[in-house]
Amino acid sequence: MNIAILDDYHGVAADYADWSALGPQANVRVFREPLPEAERANALQPFDVIVIMRERMPFPAALVNALPNLRLLVTTGLRNNAVDMAACKARGVTVCGAPGASNAVNATAELAWTLILGLFKNLCTEDANMRRGSWQTGMPVPLARKRLGVLGLGKLGQAVARVGKAFDMDVVAWSPNLTPERAQEGGATYVSKQDLFATSDVVSVHLILSDRTRNVVDAECLRAMKSSAFLVNTSRAGLVDQDALMDALRHKRIAGAGLDVFSVEPLPADDPVRKLDNVVLTPHLGYVSEDNFRAFYANAVAAIQAWADGKPIREL
Repeated sequence: MNIAILDDYHGVAADYADWSALGPQANVRVFREPLPEAERANALQPFDVIVIMRERMPFPAALVNALPNLRLLVTTGLRNNAVDMAACKARGVTVCGAPGASNAVNATAELAWTLILGLFKNLCTEDANMRRGSWQTGMPVPLARKRLGVLGLGKLGQAVARVGKAFDMDVVAWSPNLTPERAQEGGATYVSKQDLFATSDVVSVHLILSDRTRNVVDAECLRAMKSSAFLVNTSRAGLVDQDALMDALRHKRIAGAGLDVFSVEPLPADDPVRKLDNVVLTPHLGYVSEDNFRAFYANAVAAIQAWADGKPIREL
């Protein structure tokens, strides 16, 4: 049984789970660097089982059909919009999920607040200026009595809202299915989408990407924002119209953005967003923690073992 583990950027997959539990017939190969699209089919030809990190490398029909030996695809998490499930089903490829740690929500909410605080306190610029010998080059903005707009009030959004309340912020929320009653239960006041963008001092995005929510933050939303407001996205790049966001940032129509997710990941070295001075950038760290990755890989081993025993678990 030939097993490939893809996109192990940190080089921890081998240490974070006991792959030897799969027996001597299991040959495991770890790919640390992202495979270029043109090389994927050839590189993955030998493998019966492929373990992928959720939404790092897509598995469209063309790739699935180019891998005649593939019999099991294991993805971290319990859904993966980057896998063509219909193509897998047609080919007879089993797809199983490998859930992460129970505290993963907290890690993402913490990163959202890292970005929010970095923006309000001008942290990255002040750090860079201090290293150049400067002193007090910007005016930090207090959070108290500012308005936090939470776009999506699920578990993540609620975790972010609770911290906003602790900072004495006015917390409001909107999502396509949110009601005033559910917003109140989640620790926020329900407002319309227009009001959320027009009145918030920072908008934090916490929606699941789907056909319905793609580009839910469009040019109109960005035009409605105050020139002093920030946008923070730790969810998915596809929720925001990227061209409209870049335009708003370049022309300083909003004060800045905190971004952990990008249309292409890893973010190309020459991507223009890297050159903007009003953004705080992190490399999709929201779900990255030792607890989460240990759970991912341990559950991937369990999924492979169960499938090898003829009793697949967590089939998607």
